Amino acid sequence: MAGDIVPIELGITEGNAFTLWAPRWREGDDEWEAFLGLDEDLYGFASVAELVAFIRSGDDNDLVEHPAWNTVVGLKADELEPAEDKSFDLIAVPELASEDPTPEVIAKLEDVLEIVRIIGEVCELTPITKFFNGNPILGAVTTGTRNFQGRDGEELWGRIGTLIDKRWDDVVDAIDEVITSPEVDADLVSVAEAEILAAASAEDEDEPDEDIELIDGESDDTDSDDDDDDLDDDDDEDDDDDEIDEDDFWASVGIDPIQIITADGEFFTLRCYLDDDPVFLGARGKIFAFPSHRALERFLADDNEHDLSVVSTFEEIQVAATDGSLEIEVYEDNVYVLPGLTEDIADGPRRIDRRQLELAVELFTDAADFADDDSVAEALGSTTPLGWFVNYALNPDPKRLAPSPPFDNESEAWRALEHEFETRLDKKRG
Repeated sequence: MAGDIVPIELGITEGNAFTLWAPRWREGDDEWEAFLGLDEDLYGFASVAELVAFIRSGDDNDLVEHPAWNTVVGLKADELEPAEDKSFDLIAVPELASEDPTPEVIAKLEDVLEIVRIIGEVCELTPITKFFNGNPILGAVTTGTRNFQGRDGEELWGRIGTLIDKRWDDVVDAIDEVITSPEVDADLVSVAEAEILAAASAEDEDEPDEDIELIDGESDDTDSDDDDDDLDDDDDEDDDDDEIDEDDFWASVGIDPIQIITADGEFFTLRCYLDDDPVFLGARGKIFAFPSHRALERFLADDNEHDLSVVSTFEEIQVAATDGSLEIEVYEDNVYVLPGLTEDIADGPRRIDRRQLELAVELFTDAADFADDDSVAEALGSTTPLGWFVNYALNPDPKRLAPSPPFDNESEAWRALEHEFETRLDKKRG
């Protein structure tokens, strides 16, 4: 989960501050997260041009050791303008929390709360860490609109708004105090401003002219006919897409290719469900795992003994593998990424990638069921610390007590599950 360096904009008391954020990245066994700054200071600049000037100045900062720093230094000035979803208005948070809890409002509030929480952790700002650690109801914002439906939901949203109204000034003050703006070379600023202006002008020139006049009395009917033709073409394309979906080979045989990414690399195998029971390409509880599509295809073309051979449609896979028409296509929901979860669990349920965790739980559970082993179900039972942690991380509920740090035991228990899963893989050569 090596991260990039992302330009962001923070709306603070003195105006907008532009800076860089490096989401968590790993170097060996160490994990880091940082903002542009040095020691106790977080650097924020009044304009993108000033930010660019500082980056190009070569001055020391906490991000120079980041693996992507040299890439950032070489970016064009306009490429360091924050994306729309990376602009966080801290000052508007109380007003935002006073609005109705629509999906858009909740999403904006979640984004701002998350970046502020991260700043608090990275910069070790006690007012911010106390604000989040002492108010677990803020976790309700991360689960979308479902927590704010009905009378209880309205009450919960009101409590969050009241909390923010009372305490948010302390949060903003803490960030105001840590942000500093180093002096930058005026010539470098001018160069960056010129680049940004030139990029904006080029973008304007590329935009099509919407005010197109009709020629020789042509009526809108002609355009309408063309539009109808376009719609017909679109319908044809949609029909083609539908046909592709209906004729999807893997859907027709009811067996899915899956991709498993471990610390040792990526592997491919097959899985299906018979009467809701998972069956992998494997035997005696072992899952055959192949380092490439081609290696898997070669195996499927031969007569090998494995548990999927009893599936009635497997013969179709073997025929396709033999005549060379088989293509291994892995859908997104069948990609399982295991590295990083152990460390993420140690950081707590709010830092976890819920989708990654959910998929890993599915994979571990399926593999254990395939081997007729109850160990995963027992380890993830509701009475175990890890089971409680996982359940809360996947289904956060502000009405119940959140797991309490430290999470070392949960992290080690997960590491054991991951190790146990990897012993179930029979890794084949390429």
